[in-house]
Amino acid sequence: VALGLYFPRKEYLENVYIDEPAGMPLLRIHALKDSREEVAHFHLCQNLIISRARSHENNWFQIREKAGILYLSKSLDREDFNMLSVGNWMPLSKVMLYVFLSSHPFQEKECDSATRATVFLSLINATAPACSSLTARQLCFTEMDLSFHIKENKPPGTFHQLQLPSVHHLCQNLSISYKLLAAEGVPFRYNENTTSVQVTQRLDREERERYELIAKCTVREGFREMQVEVPFLVNVLDEDDSPPFLPNGTDTADAVVEFNRKEGTVLSTLTVYDADTTPIYPLESSRKKYTGTIVTDDPWISETFRVEHIFDEIHFSPNGSQVRGTRHEY
Repeated sequence: VALGLYFPRKEYLENVYIDEPAGMPLLRIHALKDSREEVAHFHLCQNLIISRARSHENNWFQIREKAGILYLSKSLDREDFNMLSVGNWMPLSKVMLYVFLSSHPFQEKECDSATRATVFLSLINATAPACSSLTARQLCFTEMDLSFHIKENKPPGTFHQLQLPSVHHLCQNLSISYKLLAAEGVPFRYNENTTSVQVTQRLDREERERYELIAKCTVREGFREMQVEVPFLVNVLDEDDSPPFLPNGTDTADAVVEFNRKEGTVLSTLTVYDADTTPIYPLESSRKKYTGTIVTDDPWISETFRVEHIFDEIHFSPNGSQVRGTRHEY
């Protein structure tokens, strides 16, 4: 079943300062495709959630429908800040926006699409700090972890941009460059011209479940050079696409029953592995997925013997990397 476009991360964080100019880009949101033909369209819900109880009409933020760039459509002044903060004594107010995703242009301005990401904006009661006062970490990366979820068996595509749109817009006297440090042969590519990171091929979770890379950033200002490195993690999301298998190929087990066996005596065991799924909680849902049955027409056998099913999470090691799976024992 094609589930359509999806977000490689569900949450985004950004700071917004007072009096930043209209048109200022704040962050870039990406989408990945379920099929090659899809084209991503982004739409912003026109409500700002200020606290759980309150929402306010959004007059300040817009998103470019095809590019996914969230920007200031109107400068946020102190009066706006006081209105959006729960009280003007707060140095910072957090607001929340929903970004929706569709493979078609949005007709209505409704907030009801199932595919959405949440943007948390920290409104700061101060003007933006001078670029020279920021650390390399602040100039290179936001407070968000660089952690992404990519579905297995889906087409390649761009899922992140390392360069921060707001810093690029404000700090043009600085030279900021990036590198993605990774082992040979990983299915990711960094484009220096656009600072974007792309997954280059379909991923297979049963081959590898997690990739650990490093994003390195170099800031140059005149003769001064600063460097900072942060983890860049990609988790591969599972699709139920691999059948269970038997460790030695046999799907039957013989049982010899002697007299005077006590109740609860184990007579025979059969093991089944599933590299595709890990135990689901509640446990009953995992138990229902596979059932063990004694095939017999003899009611005495059905009354006297039973199959018990226990299962636990195990790790397979294809290509030297650990992949989680389940061992079922009957």
